[in-house]
Amino acid sequence: MAGLFNNLLVLFFVFQNICLGFRSSLSVFKRYKDTTRSFSSECLGSHQPVMSLGLSDFALDIRMPGVTPKQSDTYLCMSVPLPMDDEAYVVDFKPHASMDTVHHMLLFGCNEPSSTENHWDCDEGTCKDKSNILYAWARNAPPTRLPEGVGFRVGGETGGRFFVLQVHYGDISAFRDKHKDCSGVTLHLTHQKQPLIAGMYLMMSVNTVIPPGEKAVDADIACHYKRFPMHLFAYRVHTHRLGKVVSGYRVRNGQWTLIGRQSPQLPQAFYPVEHPVDVSYDDTLAARCVFSGEGRTTETHIGGTANDEMCNFYIMYYMEAKHAVSYMTCTQNANPELFRNIPQEANVPIQIMSDMLKMTHGHHEETKDSDKSSLLQQAKKEEEGILEQSDFYSLLSKLLGEREDVVHVYKHNPTEKAESDLVAEIANVVQKKDLAREITNHDERDSTNLVRDRIQSEHGEESWEKEHTGDFHIEEAVEWPGLALKLGQVSGLALDAENNLVIFHRGDHVWDENSFDNTFVYQQRGLGPIEQNTILVLHPSNAKLLHSLGKSLFYLPHGLSIDKNGNYWVTDVALHQVFKLGPDKQEPLLTLGVAMQPGSDKNHFCQPTDVAVDPNTGSIYVSDGYCNSRIIQFSPNGLYLMQWGEETSLGRAKPGQFHIPHSLALIPDFSQLCVADRENGRIQCFRLQTGEFIREIKHKSFGRELFAVSYVPGLLFAVNGMPYPGEAEPVQGFVMNFSTGEIVDTFIPLRKSFEMLHDVVASEDKTVFVGDVHARAVWKFAPTESDGEHKLDSSSGRILGRVRGKGSSGLNLGNFFASHKSYSRKGFDRVSTEGSDQEKDEDEGTDSEEECSAPPTPPAPSSS
Repeated sequence: MAGLFNNLLVLFFVFQNICLGFRSSLSVFKRYKDTTRSFSSECLGSHQPVMSLGLSDFALDIRMPGVTPKQSDTYLCMSVPLPMDDEAYVVDFKPHASMDTVHHMLLFGCNEPSSTENHWDCDEGTCKDKSNILYAWARNAPPTRLPEGVGFRVGGETGGRFFVLQVHYGDISAFRDKHKDCSGVTLHLTHQKQPLIAGMYLMMSVNTVIPPGEKAVDADIACHYKRFPMHLFAYRVHTHRLGKVVSGYRVRNGQWTLIGRQSPQLPQAFYPVEHPVDVSYDDTLAARCVFSGEGRTTETHIGGTANDEMCNFYIMYYMEAKHAVSYMTCTQNANPELFRNIPQEANVPIQIMSDMLKMTHGHHEETKDSDKSSLLQQAKKEEEGILEQSDFYSLLSKLLGEREDVVHVYKHNPTEKAESDLVAEIANVVQKKDLAREITNHDERDSTNLVRDRIQSEHGEESWEKEHTGDFHIEEAVEWPGLALKLGQVSGLALDAENNLVIFHRGDHVWDENSFDNTFVYQQRGLGPIEQNTILVLHPSNAKLLHSLGKSLFYLPHGLSIDKNGNYWVTDVALHQVFKLGPDKQEPLLTLGVAMQPGSDKNHFCQPTDVAVDPNTGSIYVSDGYCNSRIIQFSPNGLYLMQWGEETSLGRAKPGQFHIPHSLALIPDFSQLCVADRENGRIQCFRLQTGEFIREIKHKSFGRELFAVSYVPGLLFAVNGMPYPGEAEPVQGFVMNFSTGEIVDTFIPLRKSFEMLHDVVASEDKTVFVGDVHARAVWKFAPTESDGEHKLDSSSGRILGRVRGKGSSGLNLGNFFASHKSYSRKGFDRVSTEGSDQEKDEDEGTDSEEECSAPPTPPAPSSS
């Protein structure tokens, strides 16, 4: 009976924060004292770690292997491998622990645990590689379920292959009888692919000091969010004994939206966000913990022991699978002034009855070694306000509504099976009102479906079902300052041998409707050539200018490429010429075409768009261009060799026909040349030696225009144009499998928006630069960390220094604090933190004129 009361009472405390109507009823428990110990020593389920739950689902039991901690504030770890190699998703967590023995539990996901022993002291670390927090538990919190269609991704190519359980044993007086502890958690996993991926965002103070006797001390945390949208559905607060209230908010345009607010002295469950909150790029996430130092005689610091303090605000979120980041942290206060406007509720402690507080802290030492039934009787005699069992069952019946038969069975036949059914039913009711599988927002549809609808509306049904597959993903490198560069219209991009970024831009010249007459003769020659250096060489990480040239040479720059010897090859659509420039030479080494004379013969171009040089043969290929529909091949010294292509006929464009061959990507591995056939919205690939058509790559998501293409071994990168009125395909970048042409990823920026993309270039490490002719900007994109190529920054001041020491790089909430002031627990690893990656506010894009989308009808070919 006492065990049931203990478990039921905890569920009631959770229910208290959800069902306001029962607050008065629950208050009758104010003098109740816990007199039982966890059943964890029985190690239930530990002999069957993997249990089938059907064709695609299974349960994984993760338990401590019968341990007895020798001293208080011991952190013990153990690992369990994922029982298969393919991808799976965790959709449910069921804890097995009691706060009279366990202070808190954390579950990590990683690829290599710090030890191969069946358990170890967590001072040795949790994981050798980067770890993600998947689950957290404290104070007899109930189970945690995820919304329908949401899961933590594990296994496969990118998910962790091990679970590491970390258990903090606080006060070990419960182990006086030397019993073995098997606390842990059971996971429900499924092989069914989840469209939305769950993650954990941890906000944590690391340097708060609480003076003795101080009535109210605030610990504030705030970070700017710099990623794709995430949707918050649950939160959990955590402090030790001095914490009074913890509150978390999203701040957008000065408006504070509550994520969650809770007393850390109640069961530390993941509570549902009352109204689901979305977080977008450049929002601020803010949290405040309020402590009291009353009763303490010395300063209290952040640390891992029960006498230290913690200020943690956990957020569970989900993201669209292709953008998903599984774990993020915020450990600083980026904007102290922000908290001048925090809602007053964040400063008001949540009052908890004193005896309830004692129970939640496990203050029942006086009852531990006594007979449980006699203690219950004694407690009933001593406390007038205790709830009678008949009233208790009546209240249960009210709470369970139509399931009061379950209560009736247990009341009159209190068997172990009936007790189990009763606890399960109450947990089910709480779960439905708490972390329910269907998150509703009053009149709105299920948020999971809303998100899926949003994804489909943005990318199209075909895109969602077929193209957004695979784990490769790139996203904007927000630390790249390219958007702040002072550039003209950006027309061409290339990477040199050192992977420095080379930009070809138009300075103070603009291509608009007044630039050419109907015979394509440039009309603004009187302006003279561009007086600024039009070729800029920038460091790829910090955009520092390394070199520049091209002053007084060009009128309207367009295409750019670099050969294996480091020479720059450029086109100018006003001059109708192609130039070869040495990296240290101001005058051209080679010039093709006749200045200011458009034409269609072997010696003339008409607005040539791009140039590529074969590294094996030195042959030169020119796409010509806006008024001609051809590709011309020249020898290394500039002699005409051959050409192919023709103007697009009416109806569907045929192979070899062009409507503005706009960009070239040379594929030396396969002796191919791929062309962005702009107005036909496709890529055409040809054999270098003969110009023979090989294949077309065309997707609905390209829209009507495809501006540029770039190649790295195995992949093609491309960017499209703005949609026509009434069309929905967004301006975006594409990553394609070169062999199949299948889209494996798309990318858009986090900051600002694409306007009129003009060129794209990628390096072999899959870093991508995109030039926007209208926004006069260059974006940088890089693979996410899950691809093993590029480390993700957290949305706050990122933790660049991983947890150092004995093979550890995971976040151990014990050893995390070792490097901070006044904390010196022996053996804890040290951690270093670096400054913030927050971006400064940027000016809006300039209002430059758009480049002509399509030229007038070309004249009859001229002869010379």
